[in-house]
Amino acid sequence: MAALSSQMNVIVEKTKNLIQMCEALQEENDLLKLEVQSLQVAFETSSEKVKQLDEKLRVMAVAKSLDETVVDKEVINEKILDTKQKINDFVREIDKCIGLLK
Repeated sequence: MAALSSQMNVIVEKTKNLIQMCEALQEENDLLKLEVQSLQVAFETSSEKVKQLDEKLRVMAVAKSLDETVVDKEVINEKILDTKQKINDFVREIDKCIGLLK
């Protein structure tokens, strides 16, 4: 009978230990759930920030391409004016040569 009582006491002690371990694990699990939620919020915030920065980058790329287009148009206009000036110079020189031939 004493052996049965001591076995019962061992079982009760082991059960208490298991309950304590279960409670500790439950607390740890709750903390980990809170940490997961916090990380999810941080991830969502970061993802939104990345989307905003990508949009800004796209807008800046478009703006830069428009600036380059304006610069290209200015360069083209300048080249056109230079070409017209050269043609006018050639026409004057041809007129001089024709005048000399007469």
